[in-house]
Amino acid sequence: MRPQGCQETHPRATGPTISCNSHISNQFLARSALTLPKTQTYTHLMTPRRILGATVVLLTVVLLQTPAPQAQAVQRSIYVSVLNAAGAPVPDLGPSDFLVREDNLSREVLRVGPVETPLSVALMVDTSAASRANIRDIREAAIEFIKGVTGTEVKHQVALIGIGERPTVLVDYTSDQARLLKGIGLVFTNEQSGAYLLDGVIEASKGFKKREAQRPVIVSIATRGPEFSNRYHDQVLSALNDAGASFHIIMIGPPPNDLTTQEGRERAMTFSMATEATGGRYDNVLAASAVPDRLKQVANELTHQYLVTYARPQMLIPPEKIVVTAKRAELIVRGTPVKSK
Repeated sequence: MRPQGCQETHPRATGPTISCNSHISNQFLARSALTLPKTQTYTHLMTPRRILGATVVLLTVVLLQTPAPQAQAVQRSIYVSVLNAAGAPVPDLGPSDFLVREDNLSREVLRVGPVETPLSVALMVDTSAASRANIRDIREAAIEFIKGVTGTEVKHQVALIGIGERPTVLVDYTSDQARLLKGIGLVFTNEQSGAYLLDGVIEASKGFKKREAQRPVIVSIATRGPEFSNRYHDQVLSALNDAGASFHIIMIGPPPNDLTTQEGRERAMTFSMATEATGGRYDNVLAASAVPDRLKQVANELTHQYLVTYARPQMLIPPEKIVVTAKRAELIVRGTPVKSK
């Protein structure tokens, strides 16, 4: 028996269908029929769920076939000094002459050329009581350095700073050679005073950063007198790194042996660690009369540096150590990374 309220409709190829008018509807839309005539072609529209599934499959295939993107290389540069055994700059070197490593990983050297960026040099001279016997040689050394740096076509700038009693700017940064040489007359021994070299390095480094100096350098003529700066070596290193400055020391006499005081120990560690970490030099000149020639050599080194540019992959954490060397083992190489903007 049929349920009440149902009638038989016209027959179809698959048999009678039932139309119900009761509260339960068994009527289906034509494009959603469950059965099809055997002679017809399947032309139903795809449901949204089927479209979504097909799209996911297609995207998965595309992603699997697409190669993973390679990290783009970025370029970094280093100011590099290359000297022979006599301390003279070595000319005419190219990319094949250098090796660059970051955290002991080799990097490709792209190009090498002379540095065109002007120097900003803080020339610090010891004017403490310990400089009394050597003040004449210190003045002559400062003169040789100023002539060597400012006597080139590039407009390098030099500031003359005394470090006796407290860091004092005798001549501010300028490329005017005459003005700097005139300022040598202000270099004299400050009696009954100690040296404040570490304070001077930190203050000069902060000044470089404030001035946005592109190629900052600190060169110091030091004696073995007591150091009065109440600074730690890691504070000095941090200030130098923030400024991107190299640190060079010409010490009159043997290395300081004042290791009984904290100031003396911190000075000794600063001289040793900061010069090496920043690509600077630490020379002990036993005879004060030889200091002028050594400062002339330092000026010649700085004005004949190379700019070595290399490639490295992009990375979130910068390398802890960058080392540049020459393939010729007999050459002396020092490098200071160019601080990225």
